[in-house]
Amino acid sequence: MAAPAAILAVKAAIAAATDKRTWKSAGILIAAVLTPFILVIVMILSLLSGTSQHNNAAIDLCFNGGAAVSSMPTEYAAYIEGMSGCFSVLDKAVSDVQAEMDGSTLDNVRVKSIFYSLYFGVEDLSLSDAKARTFVDCFVSYKKGSDDQTVAVPVSLDTAYANLSAAGIPVSNEAKANALQIYQRIVYGGAGSYDGEIEHGGGSGIALDGLTLLHPETKNNLDLVTYAENAFNSGWGYVWGTYGDVLTESLFEYKLKQYPDGVGDYEDFIRDNWLGGRTTDCVGLIKSYGWFNPDTKTVEYGTNGMPDVGADQMHKNAKVSGSMDTMPDIPGLAVWKSGHIGVYIGNGEVIEAMGTKYGVVKTKLEGRGWSAWLQVPYISYITK
Repeated sequence: MAAPAAILAVKAAIAAATDKRTWKSAGILIAAVLTPFILVIVMILSLLSGTSQHNNAAIDLCFNGGAAVSSMPTEYAAYIEGMSGCFSVLDKAVSDVQAEMDGSTLDNVRVKSIFYSLYFGVEDLSLSDAKARTFVDCFVSYKKGSDDQTVAVPVSLDTAYANLSAAGIPVSNEAKANALQIYQRIVYGGAGSYDGEIEHGGGSGIALDGLTLLHPETKNNLDLVTYAENAFNSGWGYVWGTYGDVLTESLFEYKLKQYPDGVGDYEDFIRDNWLGGRTTDCVGLIKSYGWFNPDTKTVEYGTNGMPDVGADQMHKNAKVSGSMDTMPDIPGLAVWKSGHIGVYIGNGEVIEAMGTKYGVVKTKLEGRGWSAWLQVPYISYITK
C-alpha cells in the first residue's frame, strides 16, 4: 500500500507544480515566511560590513595615526586611544631592546600586531614600561657578544609565541591568524587601504655602474632621490632585512634563517620574483644610499655615518620633522608611518619599498596614510 500512496503523492505534487495558481500562492507564502529572516540577514550583513570597515580603520589609525571618522562608534574611538597609548610604550621598549642588538633588527610591526590581536577591545587599556619590556623581551634571546657584552638576538615567531605563553600571555590560534592579517596589512605599506596608483619600474638591472650622482662627495637629499629613482627604474624587489645587495642564493638562505617568518613565509614568492635581483626593505632603501660607495659602485654596510636602524628609529632620530600638513616640498625628505618609510621625490610622488609582493614602487604622496615627514638625520639637505 505504501507504493501506491507514494505514487499518488508524487502525482499530486506534479499537479501542484504545474498549476500556476499554486506557484503564485506558494510564492506569496514563502515570501511572507522568509521576508523577516531576509531582513534580519541583510541587517546582520550590513553590521558585519560596518564592523569590518571599523576594524580596518582602527588598525590603520593605531599603526599610522590620524583622526577617527565621525561614523566610527564611540567605543572604537576609545579602544584606538588606548591601543595607541600602548603602542607608544611598546615603541620605547622596542627601541631599548634594539639598542642592545648587534647588527640585527627587531620587527616592531610584528610585536605590535600580536599585541593588537591580543588586546584590542579591552576597556581602559594601558601598559606600563615594565610590562612592555616583558612583552618585547619575548621576541628576542640574549647572549654574549664578541666583546663579552650581552646582546639581543631576534627569535623565530614560534619561539616568540612560546616565550609569551611562558610569560603568562598565551596566544590562541585565532589570535595568531588575526596578528598575521594585521601584520601583512601594515608591512605591505597599507596597500590594501590605498586605492591610488602604484607604479612599477619594470626594469631588471642589477648593475650600479651607470648610477651618476650630483654630489658624490657628500650624502645629500638630491642624490638620495637619484638613488631611489634608480632602484625604482631597475625594478628592485623587496626582502625583509636587505638593503640593496643582489639577492644571491646564499644571501637568501641567510635571510631565511635570520627571519624565518618575515622572509620564510614568502619563500616561494621571493624565489619566483626577486632571487637574482637587487632587493631591499623600506628603510633599507635609504640605508643602501648611505652605504653606497660611488667610487667602487658597491654597497658597503655600516659606512658613511649611516647606522643600521629601523624605520621607526630613523624617524625618532630625526632632528627636523613634522606632521604631514606642515610638509615642505623638498625632494629627498622621508615620509613615515609606523613601521614604514619612503622617499619623497617631488611633484607629489614617493618611491618606497612597499612590501614583499610589491617591491620598490612609485606612489602618490596623498592617500598613503603617511603620519610624518622628516629630514633623514644622516645626510645633508641642499638645493639645486
